[in-house]
Amino acid sequence: MYKERIFKRLGIAFIILAFMGCSVPALIQKDANTSVPQSYNTSKDTVNSVNTRWKEFFNDPYLTTLVDSALQNNQELNITMQEIEIARNEIRARKGEYLPSVGISAGAGVEKVPRYTNIGAMEATTEMEPGKEMPEPLPDLMGGLVASWEVDVWHKLRNAKQSAVNRYLASVEGRNFLVTNLIAEIASSYYELLVLDNQLAIIQQNMKLQSSALEIVKIQKESARVNELAVRRFQAQALHTQGLQYDIQQKITETENRINFLVGRFPQAVQREKQSLENLLPRGIQAGLPIHLLANRPDIRQAELQLKAAKLDVQVARASFYPSLGITSGLGLRAFSPGYLFKPESLFYSLAGDITAPLINKNAIKAMYFGASAQQVQAVYNYEKTILNANIEVMNEMARISNLEQSYNLKMKEVEALTQSIDISNSLFRSARADYMEVLMTQRDALESKFDLTETKMQQMKAMVNIYRALGGGWN
Repeated sequence: MYKERIFKRLGIAFIILAFMGCSVPALIQKDANTSVPQSYNTSKDTVNSVNTRWKEFFNDPYLTTLVDSALQNNQELNITMQEIEIARNEIRARKGEYLPSVGISAGAGVEKVPRYTNIGAMEATTEMEPGKEMPEPLPDLMGGLVASWEVDVWHKLRNAKQSAVNRYLASVEGRNFLVTNLIAEIASSYYELLVLDNQLAIIQQNMKLQSSALEIVKIQKESARVNELAVRRFQAQALHTQGLQYDIQQKITETENRINFLVGRFPQAVQREKQSLENLLPRGIQAGLPIHLLANRPDIRQAELQLKAAKLDVQVARASFYPSLGITSGLGLRAFSPGYLFKPESLFYSLAGDITAPLINKNAIKAMYFGASAQQVQAVYNYEKTILNANIEVMNEMARISNLEQSYNLKMKEVEALTQSIDISNSLFRSARADYMEVLMTQRDALESKFDLTETKMQQMKAMVNIYRALGGGWN
C-alpha cells in the first residue's frame, strides 16, 4: 500500500527523474568460453575415480587417521571456515538493506524562544488551558516508532544480496578446494615417508655388504693380494654410505614434521606401516570425461560463482544511475510535559516519500560501474584460466602415470641386473679375476639404481595422488 500510494502522489516527478538519471554508459561484456575437449587421449571411458570417497581411495588406516585429524585441526582450514562465516554474515547485511527498518526513538530537550519573534510572540499569547500559559523555557518530550524503507525498484539491493550469496557459495567451494589439496598433500607426504623408510633400509643393507667386503679386502691385503689403496677405497666407500643414512634420517624428520604441521600438532613421530616397495602399489585411476571437471573441481565451481557475483555487481552498479525511492514514517507521542504526553492530543504521525537521482557529476558512479565491469571481465578470464589449468593438470598427470610405469619396469630390471653383478664381481675379485675398482663401481651403481627405483616409486605414488586431486576428488 505504501508503495502504490507514493507512486500515485509522486508519479510525475518519478518519471522526470528517471529520464534524468537513466543514462548509462554502454560497455561490451565478455562471456566465458567453457568448451573443453571431448575426451582425454581419445578415451571414451565415462567412469570417474573421483566418485570414490577419499577414505576408500586411501585405504591405509594410518593415513586416514592423519587426514581425519587434519580436517579437524588444520589452522589454514579453520581460517577458511571463519572466512565462510564472514561471507554468511555479509548475506544477512545485504538482506537487511532491502527490508523495512523499524526502530524506537525517544528524546528530551528544552528551548527558550526569544520573546520578540513570531514563535515567541505566539507562545506568550497562547494558553494551554484557561488561565494556564505556555511554560517558559519550553520542555520537549518525545517517544515513538520510526521506520524507513528504500523501495528496490531496480532490484539493486536484491542483486547485491544475491551477489553476496554467490560469494558465500564461492567461499564454500574454496574451502572444498582447500580440503582436496590438504588431503593430497598429506597423502603425498605420507607416501614419501614410506619410500624414505625403504631408502634407509637399502642403505643399512648396503652398509652390511660393504662392511663384509671391507673385511675381505683387509684379509687379502694381509696375504699381499691387494695393497693399502684398495683397503682405503673400500673404507671410504663404506663411510660414504654410512653418511647417506643421516641425510635420509633428516629427510624423514622433515617429512614427519611437514605432516605434523598439516595435521595441526606439535612435532612427534608419525605412525606408519613398514611397507616394501613391492607392496606399495599405486591405485588405478579412471579419468572419465573432461566435462566432468566442471562438476567435480571445487576451484572451477568457485570461479564460476565468482563470475556470477561479478555479473550481479555490474547490475548493481548500473542501477546506481537510476532514481531511488525512499519512504520514511513515524508514529509516537510528543508533549512539553509528562502530564500531557499520554493524552490523545499528543499523538503524532508522519509519512513521506522521496526520490533522488544523479543529475550532474556522475564520475563516482561511472567509476564504480566501469570498475565492476572490469572485474566481471577479469572474472571471465579467471574462470577460463581455471578450466584450462584443470585440463592441463589432468593431462600431465595421466601422461606422468603412464611414463612412470614404463620407467619403473625398466629400473626394476636394472636393479636386478646390478644386484646380480655385485655377487659376480665379488666372486671374481676373490679369485683375482676382477679389479677392486670394478667391485666398488658395481656396488656404487647398484646403490644408485636402487635409489632411483625408490624415487620412481615415490613419483608414482605422488602421481596417483595428484591425478585424484586434479580430477576433483577428496572434498566430498
